[in-house]
Amino acid sequence: MRRGTIIILVAIILIIVLVAVVALPGLSNILKPTAPTATVYQVYYAQQKIAQGTIVTEELLGTYTLPETSVADVMFKIDEKNSLLGQKAKQDIEQGSIITSGDVVPPDVGLDAGGPAWANIIAAGKNAITIPISRLSAVGYGIADGAHVNVITCMLMVDVDPSYQTVTPNYVSALTGPANVEPAKMPGITVGINNSAVAPQVFPYQGRTEVESAFQQGIYIVPSETQRPRPVCQMIIQDVSVLKLGNFPLTTEQVAANQAAPTPQPGAQQASSGQAPDIVTLVVSPQEAVVLTYLVYTNTPLYLTLRNSGDTARQETESATLQFLLSQHRITVPVKLAYSLTPRVDTLSLPFLPNDIVTVSPE
Repeated sequence: MRRGTIIILVAIILIIVLVAVVALPGLSNILKPTAPTATVYQVYYAQQKIAQGTIVTEELLGTYTLPETSVADVMFKIDEKNSLLGQKAKQDIEQGSIITSGDVVPPDVGLDAGGPAWANIIAAGKNAITIPISRLSAVGYGIADGAHVNVITCMLMVDVDPSYQTVTPNYVSALTGPANVEPAKMPGITVGINNSAVAPQVFPYQGRTEVESAFQQGIYIVPSETQRPRPVCQMIIQDVSVLKLGNFPLTTEQVAANQAAPTPQPGAQQASSGQAPDIVTLVVSPQEAVVLTYLVYTNTPLYLTLRNSGDTARQETESATLQFLLSQHRITVPVKLAYSLTPRVDTLSLPFLPNDIVTVSPE
């Protein structure tokens, strides 16, 4: 009897152990804490570069999705869209940068850092410089405050004497000594300069010697005219913004009105003053400002081309020379023929059309 009781107890214990082994994994899953679901937020970033002073619009914005741990309170979340739109960029916001509350200010808050109001929209590290323009060089006055342009310059190149820094060929000088006098007893040598003003009947320019092919006689060849300059054009600056087309205000009343006015937006046209502008102010790097100053003081023509304000790409360009035009555009140099046109054509000019006649009505 006692032995049977022991067997029953052992059996009960084994059953309890088996039940515990089977139920333990399920019990651990029940007791295991559930991992919280990660929270994400959408925050606004600059879809393109937003210049200082620009009013933030929906077209300038994009959204990033970030986990809660990466989101700061200063970022603008998607439900804070109305708090961001209409704000003014406090400084340049680069493309792709997340916009924070420190990047913008209310539109009625000035960006006063000293100086005139327009100086505050010049990005750090940039300079404003004024260059002359004409209707042709300024895209028919199609540029405006805030527009983006490229700058092309054209030059005339000539060969010069390295020592004299004068255009070649040099004038010819004749050294004349007294007749029938030995060199050791010669008192001096007379230098005579032959040029077109003093002695037009004498060859004025330094030439070169050649051997004439038919008679094998030495001849001295001199140029028939002064050296012809060689033109070259190249795009020297790309994607610079126009700060002002024409003059800035000068009077006290105009300055006060300009400072009270909102910051000029890209594409905003200048108010018509009845007079065509002859200058434009560009925002460039310090080195570009030095280059433009050199070109202005050397009377080198400058030509502006208009580009899309959202296009920030840089393009490699080749200098335009006569050789480049002939080779790249397959322009054939005319051969010398036994016949020609008559009357002779020495210059190219556009034909005069009837619509070119300007009729002035009587008063």
